[in-house]
Amino acid sequence: MKKMICAVWLSGMLLIQAAALPAMGELYAKSAALYAANGQELFSYNADEPLQPASVTKVMTMLLAMEALERGEVTLDTMITGSEYACSMGGTQIWLEPGEQLTLDEMLKAIAVGSANDCAVAVAEHLAGTEAAFVERMNQRAVELGCTNTTFINANGLDGMGEKTMTTAHDIALISCELLKHPKILDYTGIWMDSIRGGTFSLANTNKMLKSYQGLTGLKTGYISEAGYCISASAERDGLSLVAVVMAAPTKENRMADATALLNYGFANFTSYTPPADLLTPVPVKLGRTDVVQPVMQGGTSFIVEKEMAQQLETHLELPESISAPVQAGQQLGSLTVTGGGQTLLEVPLVAAEAVEALSVPELFLSLLGSLCGAK
Repeated sequence: MKKMICAVWLSGMLLIQAAALPAMGELYAKSAALYAANGQELFSYNADEPLQPASVTKVMTMLLAMEALERGEVTLDTMITGSEYACSMGGTQIWLEPGEQLTLDEMLKAIAVGSANDCAVAVAEHLAGTEAAFVERMNQRAVELGCTNTTFINANGLDGMGEKTMTTAHDIALISCELLKHPKILDYTGIWMDSIRGGTFSLANTNKMLKSYQGLTGLKTGYISEAGYCISASAERDGLSLVAVVMAAPTKENRMADATALLNYGFANFTSYTPPADLLTPVPVKLGRTDVVQPVMQGGTSFIVEKEMAQQLETHLELPESISAPVQAGQQLGSLTVTGGGQTLLEVPLVAAEAVEALSVPELFLSLLGSLCGAK
């Protein structure tokens, strides 16, 4: 049963679709989802049905690696050693030798481009000590992202001994959107062909849509016989970034056709809207160490609307004339409401972009003294 999402909570935003969109054509896959990269769900088809993701599992492995990079726990030059266990993985691999070392940069390239199962486990072991500890982090991060039907059993998506990784199109989309917050990953997922080991080992991307779909940037394909053909495909055109997830398509061709149909549907019917930059004027702060505080939209600076509505939008602000210090970063100052076609499309809190400390007693005295002196 296919459905269009009529209301979506997103980081404090309430988006209500105002008009009926064209119907999506029939899909080959068992499950699919289309998301904007900011996390807004635009279309779903059995998106909460638990299925095996195969190597699309690696979007979470890559996410945890990118987050470790951001925290400074590793660098791209960090050497990763292949253990006996990592080197024993089957399926797609680069045939790591026990004790062989590659940089994290090469490991990420092998994972993103060549879907290397051995490298995924080697990176997991380096980041968490053991793959089992890394899997705990994977499942914890999934919960944090709002994934409600996901259980990872390893870092690469292969079947285990009587166990299977299970997830949904909805959950893979959430993980993929989070991964896209790390633009560096696109330097890997967008590679068509490259090499590692000083040019002696060639890699060809498993995602053939990189050559066939305009604007495609990644992210990951997957296949094992029991899972069927899966993909999390990211693409960007005209400032609109989308993620299309296809689960359990019968063939490679069906997988590509479904992902293409989802992305085409998104680019044809939706657009990114950013309120005018001069709309959010600073709010004066009383008795603060700075005179004003800048309001910003909670959850980002733009949102996704139907193209037909984009020209009919009206924006309404509610902000105080002033606010008293102290002000906390992220403190709600007011709200922004966007309407179109006689309906409310968006309600989003406006929050303080930065903290403003209150003047201390001596500072208040000096401020008062300065005011009195200036008045004479």
